[in-house]
Amino acid sequence: MKDADLAVRFCKDVEQRSQKGYVDFGRYTSNYFLAGSGHVNFVQDFYEGDLMNCEHTVDKLGRIAEVYIICGNCLNGACKGELGCICNVTYDNTMCRVLVELAIPCEKPGPRVFEGFTVGFHPRSMELVYNGLTQFGFEKLGHAYSFGTEQTHVSLYLTAIASLSGLVGKPTLKINPDKGLEVKLSGSGANGSPPTTLSPTLLGVDWRCVTPRDTPYEVAISIPVEGYDPIEFVLTKKCELSSSNWVVTVSMQRGLDALPGMTILSACLDAVMGSGDYSRMENLNSDSINQASWERPPASRQNEDDISGDRDVEK
Repeated sequence: MKDADLAVRFCKDVEQRSQKGYVDFGRYTSNYFLAGSGHVNFVQDFYEGDLMNCEHTVDKLGRIAEVYIICGNCLNGACKGELGCICNVTYDNTMCRVLVELAIPCEKPGPRVFEGFTVGFHPRSMELVYNGLTQFGFEKLGHAYSFGTEQTHVSLYLTAIASLSGLVGKPTLKINPDKGLEVKLSGSGANGSPPTTLSPTLLGVDWRCVTPRDTPYEVAISIPVEGYDPIEFVLTKKCELSSSNWVVTVSMQRGLDALPGMTILSACLDAVMGSGDYSRMENLNSDSINQASWERPPASRQNEDDISGDRDVEK
């Protein structure tokens, strides 16, 4: 409606967001979605809205809304050709209940959202996809939800209702730009194995930065579901130039010293046991340059060295 004072928000993320200046007339619950009659195709009830001045009901449900969903256009001819339109709004005398006529296009009949399907970073979690709907931050490229340059692997866990898990197919991916980042999918989820709530499938994403970029790469993953719209989400991968400094530093070292943390470990051992008790790579003779000895010298050998030193002093 033009200059309307009511908004119907289709929120598909798990978070509950409060809007300053709005009065809440209820939240969505799948239990209250019913078939309509006449020109109304569906009826959706919303409960547990704001309680202020609406506390008189026994069930304390607060403000409620009843939305009549029409597939197509409003009967009054409003909002033709738009994605959605509020045709009419009626409030009761107490302002604790509102009736809404909503027209939306229903061009593709049949089920579209694969309910019960989740994708998360842990078994049975739902950070990426909840109830078949892609969550905020993973619908498109997002810097705030990006994976760092140093991260080479991420594990995703897929779950679905057991009776419908056989409909899940093998995922595919698309990288933008298509050069500069190598990505491979692995695990049972990559093979199209049916995921269930009790036995989630694992979808491993292994990536390697080849060409650094100022802007992240976009990795779009699509999971086909027979009879439903595919499950689609986007992973944002950074490949920054600054991380290459670590690779150059390690490549200049040899043997055990090239292992991450070995320099710190060696320094700690020197501090505790004394610098002469453990042989470092650069102190080894040429005969054992490719071998590392972390053993103490035999006591007899050490004593002989001390005696020979005394003789040299006497001379």
